[in-house]
Amino acid sequence: MGCSKFSMYNFFFLIMVFSIVLGQKNDQIMLSDRDSLVSFMSMIVSDPFHVLESWNSSNIHVCNWTGIVCDMRIHRVVELDLSHHSLRGTISPSISGLSFLQILDLSGNLLHGRIPSGLGDLVKLNQLSLSSNLLEGEIPNELGFLHELKYLDLGTNNLSGAIPLSLFCNCSASLQYMDLSNNSLRGEIPMDDHCELSGLKFLLLWSNELVGEVPIALSKSTKLEWLDLESNSLSGELPSDILGSCIALEYLNLSSNSLEGPLPSSIGRLPYLKEIDVSFNVLSGDIPQTFQASSTLQNLNFSYNHFSGNVTDTGAFSSLMMSSFMGNSKLCGSVQGMKSCHKKKGRHFIITILLSLLITPIFCVVGYPLLLRSRFRNQFASFNKSKVIEDVEQGGGRKEQKYPRISRMQLIEATGGFSSSSLIGAGRYGRVYKGVLKNNMSIAVKVIDTKGGGEISGSFKRECQILKRTRHRNLIRIITTCSRPDFKALVFPLMPNGSLENHLYPSHGLRHQLDLAQLVNICSDIAEGMSYLHHYSPVKVVHCDLKPSNILLDYNMTALITDFGISTLVKAVEENTNPIDESVTYNSTDGLLCGSIGYIAPEYGMGRRASTKGDVFSFGVLVLEIVTGKRPTDVLFQQGSSLHEWVKSQYSHKLEAMIDEVLQRCRIVQRDSNIWHDIVLELIELGLMCTQYNPSTRPTMLDVALEIGRLKQYVSTSSNSVTEDVTTKS
Repeated sequence: MGCSKFSMYNFFFLIMVFSIVLGQKNDQIMLSDRDSLVSFMSMIVSDPFHVLESWNSSNIHVCNWTGIVCDMRIHRVVELDLSHHSLRGTISPSISGLSFLQILDLSGNLLHGRIPSGLGDLVKLNQLSLSSNLLEGEIPNELGFLHELKYLDLGTNNLSGAIPLSLFCNCSASLQYMDLSNNSLRGEIPMDDHCELSGLKFLLLWSNELVGEVPIALSKSTKLEWLDLESNSLSGELPSDILGSCIALEYLNLSSNSLEGPLPSSIGRLPYLKEIDVSFNVLSGDIPQTFQASSTLQNLNFSYNHFSGNVTDTGAFSSLMMSSFMGNSKLCGSVQGMKSCHKKKGRHFIITILLSLLITPIFCVVGYPLLLRSRFRNQFASFNKSKVIEDVEQGGGRKEQKYPRISRMQLIEATGGFSSSSLIGAGRYGRVYKGVLKNNMSIAVKVIDTKGGGEISGSFKRECQILKRTRHRNLIRIITTCSRPDFKALVFPLMPNGSLENHLYPSHGLRHQLDLAQLVNICSDIAEGMSYLHHYSPVKVVHCDLKPSNILLDYNMTALITDFGISTLVKAVEENTNPIDESVTYNSTDGLLCGSIGYIAPEYGMGRRASTKGDVFSFGVLVLEIVTGKRPTDVLFQQGSSLHEWVKSQYSHKLEAMIDEVLQRCRIVQRDSNIWHDIVLELIELGLMCTQYNPSTRPTMLDVALEIGRLKQYVSTSSNSVTEDVTTKS
């Protein structure tokens, strides 16, 4: 009995000792992870939203730190997610000590420096996202040995060098998502018969400097759903079996490369393909009928190639506009705006019959080359007529010319070596020059200051990204880009009427030339463009720098919004979201105060992120400036107030005098001054409403656009009535 009792005590004692030892071992393991995280934190030099405060507290367990998830069965950190917190610093190599880490997400910050090669030691990692930072250098070869990696996103950084072969060879069994887009990666896409990605579903390599052909090994990626190789320097033909085997493909973008030869008909047979963009290449031949017969295709872009043949507005092409086919001079058909085929064919058919009846066979043989020459001349004349129609975008009044790829040398020649006489503007990120190409087309070249480092590079990429994904009659259209490590430029059509600022404040003592109807139309154009950016664009955009110098005027005095260098992309939210939180920013402007002095929303000065309501404030200042003719900076520095406060004070006591001054400046005649009095009053009230101090009380740009649209209609109706009345009296 005594022995039995002793054995029981020993058993419980051993269990207690084992538990203590195991607990100490777990604490030591967790202490190791804690040390790695503390070392990581030491490399973060700026934490504007204080997300790492909990990391500094000794009273908070490491598993309760912000962004940390632990697996308590093994007492290890398995997830580190500090995405979109504007953290500034470098990624510490000590992070490789988190040996059980499965998810690492540091995207959407301001991290710079190189990607630590030690990340290749995190063998259990299945998700790695470092996108939208300022990381530079080459992609570590070691990342290719993460055999459990399923998700890899290194997009929108400053990475350079070749894509490691290991990424395509060693991750082939598990990798489903790879995004290396918007960097400066060079060389060929490293895929061959021995290096395939059989499980890959998403491959995004757009906006790099990749060369060579589209790899044949892609045909083995039968699960591929999304392929984006836009804006590289890929060349060669597209063999029919490259993409025709990717039966799961839904989205295909090969635009802005140097691909040539025919477009494989097998791509049009893909059963799930919804969108294809092959614009700005050198593809030739007929557009295969398989694309027109597709029941799944929704968006197609074949523009600016060398396609030829007849295109009918049936099947998948029934909803397409001419913009999907522009820049293909040998295309004809029944698509709206496209030159017709049948008339010319009928004419030449009749000519051929007459020749065959009236001329001897021998003479036909001799005259056949002349017939071809005549046909070519007729086609060329017809093409010139249709080109005029094609060149005017519907409703926009802007001329859209076909521009080829433009090299740096061509830009130097066009601008006289970027001479001072060609300089027409300068900003925080570069200078703008006017130029003329060899085909006599006038262009504006925005040359980016590449010495500014990551901030400038981020501005260039951000502007490219926005301009490529937005299309509206009141937004400037980009022609092309020229991007090299030592030279970056954006090429736009030259606006003949300059900027709104030039018209509001003419140089050399010239009079203000814009009448009130034009000013209302310009306000309406700006509101429409901003409403599109906030509410309808595929990528929602906060402009952040709305002011007169960023509003250009085309041939017909249509206003175009430009300069998206510090703009912020935003995520769309659900319809039931609170209006004040209608967007959530995910790209920062590097901690800079968004905008220009006098137009900056007051909440930005208190550290608030850029928002659509900030743009509404800038628009309101712009309206008040247009109406009063006063610069917001003049009021700020000379009278110690804001333009909003100054107009508000005038509104209370000197409203009629202010309106009379506006009417006199805009040369409104006495007989119709009552009409314009009401219009000026509405503009003033709208400007005051948009510039309210509290963002939540400001209207949306959608509301503003509707209100000014109504005012624009009233102006048009009133002007017609006045004209008719004057005509009757005379």
